[in-house]
Amino acid sequence: MSCCKECGHTLENVEVEAYEKRQVFDIPPVNLIVTEHKSQIKTCPYCGKINKAVFPESVKYPVQYGPNILASAIYCKNHHFIPYERISEFFEDIMGIKICPATIIRAEKECFQNLEYFESIIREKLMISHVVHFDETGMKIEGKRHWLHVASNEKYTCYLPHSKRGAEAIDAMGILPEFKGVAVHDGWKPYNVYDCDHALCNAHLQRELTGIEENYKQQWAKEMNKLLTEMKKYTDECKEQVKELDFEQIKALEERFDAIIMKGIEENPQSLNPEKQGKRGKNPKTKARNLLDRFIEHKEKILRFLKDLKVPFENNQAERDIRMMKLQQKISGTFRTTQGAQAFCRMRAYISTIRKNGLLVMEGIIAALKGAPLTIT
Repeated sequence: MSCCKECGHTLENVEVEAYEKRQVFDIPPVNLIVTEHKSQIKTCPYCGKINKAVFPESVKYPVQYGPNILASAIYCKNHHFIPYERISEFFEDIMGIKICPATIIRAEKECFQNLEYFESIIREKLMISHVVHFDETGMKIEGKRHWLHVASNEKYTCYLPHSKRGAEAIDAMGILPEFKGVAVHDGWKPYNVYDCDHALCNAHLQRELTGIEENYKQQWAKEMNKLLTEMKKYTDECKEQVKELDFEQIKALEERFDAIIMKGIEENPQSLNPEKQGKRGKNPKTKARNLLDRFIEHKEKILRFLKDLKVPFENNQAERDIRMMKLQQKISGTFRTTQGAQAFCRMRAYISTIRKNGLLVMEGIIAALKGAPLTIT
């Protein structure tokens, strides 16, 4: 500053009184670093044998990309679901690196193989957990209908793509058959046959109650919906205030539950169920009666959250974990091969698990590429 902005007087010899600071954060241009490895070659003067020194295990080809570049590509594909071709374009435009989809797929395959033991550990962790959430959703592999199964909680995630939706796939995942904790799910019948405690997703049930109330004007459905919300509020307060459950209050809430069920039976007597034409099979039930019967049959599963604060009100954990996989298909499309689907599911489970445990995704992918995945306690 050489002169006064107001009067023009020189400021050349005026001492600086203070500084006003402003900062600009940026990244330097990306420059590729090439590390050349040389293997010594020597001929034995005694026998004539040509001897070559061994390259580091990670250096397998005359020219290859290092773990940081490959991990970045895997991160784009498996964490943000960017298609292979767009990853290639991004790398060339931003970093001047021409990386083809085949290179990314080869790196994913290596990562997939290195994570086999990690996946088995996560399954064991889930099997001994107190609460595990289960869910499934449709997916396409090789143009055919398959199912993506998830088992997860707040610390661990495990996925399995399978051609079946029911017990065959659940058994193949290997968690629920050995599980002795509380399985949280949406009430789909194959889950109920496994020998463990069960808790139903009350968010699903509340949506059904709302439908019965709005479409059939059923008072019991309205009251039950309100009661479930009240129960959730009570358990949330107990968790926030770190206080024990009041079993007298729980008893009163259960009595209200039973009273609403009785009101539902009065609103839906068997005489209201439509008669089925023909002699075979049972008479069909109305939707309202069907839902009411589920509340009667599964009362213990519905109210599990009311007696165990570690059990959540809904199955949101599994739904969140499976929602990201749905997003992958929306952005990148279906899977062309079974192996590709299996690789993606294993890597996505790894990424989900390390994020749940507060670890850095990029560090985790680099570690997996090097054959030493991060350890989860």
